[in-house]
Amino acid sequence: MYLKMLRGKIHRATVTSVDPDYEGSITIDERIARAAGIGEFECVLVADCNNGTRHETYVIYGPAGTGVVSVNGAAARLVQTGDKVIIMAFGYCEPAELGEHTVRIALMGEGNTVEREIEHAASRGSISG
Repeated sequence: MYLKMLRGKIHRATVTSVDPDYEGSITIDERIARAAGIGEFECVLVADCNNGTRHETYVIYGPAGTGVVSVNGAAARLVQTGDKVIIMAFGYCEPAELGEHTVRIALMGEGNTVEREIEHAASRGSISG
């Protein structure tokens, strides 16, 4: 059996724009996405800290160093510019692989700068087997 595990997270980024007329996705500053280990076109779950909505979409890299976090397409109706969001990427692993599993987290500061990067290793005792 495979377990769906958190793999990368951007914690409390600020939405810089919304564009309901764009064909979809979330545009993220490439430097921010890479700090969390999130790839371009990867599926992500976006949780809005201001209103509690969650939606799934895919990532498009924006220019590095710009701080852009733009929610596009239909999901643009779920968030507002200025909202804080948590962007999460997941992966699958077998229970035997948990000892090697790590999570990369980018903690965001003012102006969507990466304030701190954290890497967590999964606890070996996290799943009984």
